[in-house]
Amino acid sequence: MKIAVAKEIEVCERRVALNPDTVARLIKQGLEVWVETGAGERSFFSDSAYEAAGATIVNDTTKLWHEADILLKVSPPQERENGGAEIQLLRQGAVLISFLNPLGNPVIAQELANRQVTALSMEMIPRTTRAQSMDALSSQASLAGYKAVLIAAAALPKYFPMLTTAAGTIAPAKVFIMGAGVAGLQAIATARRLGAVVEAFDIRPAVKEEVQSLGAKFVEVKLEEETTADGGYAKEVSEASKQRTQEVVAEHVKNADVVITTAQVPGKKAPLLVTEEMVAQMKPGSVIVDLAAEQGGNCARTEAGKDIVWNGVTIIGPINLPSSMPIHASQLYSKNLASLLQLLIKDKALQLNFADDIVNAACITHAGEIRNQRVRDALEALSTQVGKH
Repeated sequence: MKIAVAKEIEVCERRVALNPDTVARLIKQGLEVWVETGAGERSFFSDSAYEAAGATIVNDTTKLWHEADILLKVSPPQERENGGAEIQLLRQGAVLISFLNPLGNPVIAQELANRQVTALSMEMIPRTTRAQSMDALSSQASLAGYKAVLIAAAALPKYFPMLTTAAGTIAPAKVFIMGAGVAGLQAIATARRLGAVVEAFDIRPAVKEEVQSLGAKFVEVKLEEETTADGGYAKEVSEASKQRTQEVVAEHVKNADVVITTAQVPGKKAPLLVTEEMVAQMKPGSVIVDLAAEQGGNCARTEAGKDIVWNGVTIIGPINLPSSMPIHASQLYSKNLASLLQLLIKDKALQLNFADDIVNAACITHAGEIRNQRVRDALEALSTQVGKH
């Protein structure tokens, strides 16, 4: 069983699918691991560290992709600089495990199915207790929540903690976090560690206890509809509920020194939480960090990948924040992949058991077919949209 680790070619991607420690463990289990030359370079893992772990270093990209039984990546397959697509390098019957964004970009699933590739998407791992060790969305979101607060603290022209000095007392910064999923909870914990006064909002009442346990005040909005989707994620709500939510949070946004937004719905545009009017009400020098920037942003003025100042408020739309901490991001992702491989490989052979809820949910293509209904629906919706234009 040949497991290959590809070098990421996406410009802003610094993570690597497996770190040397995980490679050593897989090799102890009798698996063969190939690592592309320089794959760990941007994560500060050298080729020699992988060799010491027992991996074979391969400098021929085409050979690595084509001969792999299971190919591991972080970002979805890309177009190559010298022409051609990475997907075309995979042989028929190969297995690809990566973040694939199949709900946001379902065309990739069709391309993988056409290529007869068995693809497992790390975004589609179910949020269950049993799948926790494989939940890469959560492991990476935790890094994003932490880093968002550090970015905000660096951009804010104030202290975060309360300070008593000879020149008088400095009041603590007020931080308002919107969305109390994994990223939001880590942001709350980090802002509290830095000494800020923290408030948090989420449409799911069930997270109130977690927010309070971290020392933040929970801002509650009572909605007349179900707000939690399968797996515990927040679900898209009606326009009336969105309007009600905005009315309640507007005052908290206005009074905050820092607003961090984390609300995302898989495969859909991010919900608008902070309107232009709300930004206009904020104090000059305030900061917004929008973790949903890549999905259109939770703030009306967000520009993905840019820091802008509008009406005296700094609005930051970071892209791929986990990648800015590549050592730990890779370490956590590597462990997620190793746990999944443990489930998929028995006696050094791949065993795809679709009766297993984790395998069934994560495997989006197999034997030339898109086998995930949500991905099929997303593809159909895209085709209808293209047809209209």
